[in-house]
Amino acid sequence: MIGAGGVATVAAFKIAQNADVFTEFMIASRRKTKCDKIVEDIHKAGYKLDIKTAQVDADDVEQLKTLFNDFKPELVINLALPYQDLTIMDACLACGCNYLDTANYEPKDEAHFEYSWQWAYRERFEKAGLTAILGCGFDPGVTSIYTAYAAKHHFKEIQYLDIVDCNAGDHHKAFATNFNPEINIREITQKGLYWENGKWVETEPLEIHKDLTYPEIGPRDSYLLHHEEIESLVINYPTIKRARFWMTFGQQYLKHLEVIQNIGMSRIDEVEYEAPLADGTGTAKVKIVPLQFLKAVLPNPQDLGENYEGQTSIGCRIRGIGNDGKEHTYYVYNNCSHRAAYEETGMQGVSYTTGVPAMIGAMMFCKGLWRKPGVYNVEEFDPDPFMEQLNKQGLPWHEIHDGDLEL
Repeated sequence: MIGAGGVATVAAFKIAQNADVFTEFMIASRRKTKCDKIVEDIHKAGYKLDIKTAQVDADDVEQLKTLFNDFKPELVINLALPYQDLTIMDACLACGCNYLDTANYEPKDEAHFEYSWQWAYRERFEKAGLTAILGCGFDPGVTSIYTAYAAKHHFKEIQYLDIVDCNAGDHHKAFATNFNPEINIREITQKGLYWENGKWVETEPLEIHKDLTYPEIGPRDSYLLHHEEIESLVINYPTIKRARFWMTFGQQYLKHLEVIQNIGMSRIDEVEYEAPLADGTGTAKVKIVPLQFLKAVLPNPQDLGENYEGQTSIGCRIRGIGNDGKEHTYYVYNNCSHRAAYEETGMQGVSYTTGVPAMIGAMMFCKGLWRKPGVYNVEEFDPDPFMEQLNKQGLPWHEIHDGDLEL
């Protein structure tokens, strides 16, 4: 596993809990001390799995190849940054390793993400006899598996799909992001994008929003965003007439975001800055990226769990033609408690909802249930064994048939 942040911590805990499936495990990251801390916490919690750690720069293909050739993993779980997807995939191909990630590639110098860069690896993975599983977090990930499950069991035709993501938690900070601030802020300041009647429709950032009611939470203002799973779902389910993604934001969060943008701290280009030298002997001109600097001063998402209250609610609202030939609606969702997630893994619910599916995807591969040469999004595999494990591994799902979808 590459990465040692909040999501990686959760995935590591869940891997340790399933030692009957995972017998040899290594955590590698730029800072080995972070990997060692995860292992220490897992062993303190009473799990006995022998876990190795290593230092690696995931931007460096040669370093990755050296590590993979030494440990010889069957599967590499990429929980590093989206900028590093392609270098890790290149190293996997070179060393004969299978691959799994939770977020699609985006270039470091451009706030833009899509699957085309990774889909371009299909033929190479197929020829090598290797499996690459893309987007196996919650959204993307579980939301795509929910859609596949609905298509398999409830619908002849899925026509309308709305993925809804609500974080109704309170971390008691003036402003903090629930995962890597750099990735989070880049994502939500982009233009919105949705699929309707065979074409993509672009909106201004956060232009479209409406109140949606979430189970056990109530109404929350929900904003239409561009999100990557829509891109593959409309290809794999061509009967979809409209597909959208919605996420909730509070007014305090949006006000801070507006200020960050207005003062230039969301910029991803380099600026030159004259900084004092650490030894006090003078100054030097350095180049910094404002958003990366902002990340350094914001609260670390890994540290939010202790005082986090409330829960997340993420699901799919689907309308289409059921197996009986009549129109039906279907809402499948999970609610996750931040407190319960922290008590189990030391991380908050947003990390938990991404880390658990990453482990389950790895489990599907290791059991031989999701294994075929090529590059695949998760909805292209059988959803049933994954859905079964969600209930066993801490993310139980619930269904509402023929309810009001509000959309």
